[in-house]
Amino acid sequence: MKFPDETDSLCTSSIIEPIVQKVFELDCQNKLEGDFLENLEIEKKETKVFHVARISKKNFTVGQKVLLQHSKLKFFPGKLRSRWLGPHVITKIFANGTVEIQSLKTNNTFKVNDHQLKEYRKGF
Repeated sequence: MKFPDETDSLCTSSIIEPIVQKVFELDCQNKLEGDFLENLEIEKKETKVFHVARISKKNFTVGQKVLLQHSKLKFFPGKLRSRWLGPHVITKIFANGTVEIQSLKTNNTFKVNDHQLKEYRKGF
């Protein structure tokens, strides 16, 4: 049985060193990638908390005057055209966020989502 010499061996330091270096680089890259993903998750949570804190809850009451968002506008309605219709009076509030409103002009009653309403404030 013949033992390999250093000259004909596949395990010389010139071959092993680049492999060890590459493994070390990949390990460092995996650690950096893990840190990046962890920081990304933290940033997502902080951003969500920031935005949720600024969502204003709308508390409407029966008899309150509100404006209805005009959702059938074109993309460029014009500078002076209002996006709000009304005023309307709230006649009934449902638990799922639906609100029944009545138009003051036509006395028509219909149901809308409360996201489409905002409080009516009389001008000066």
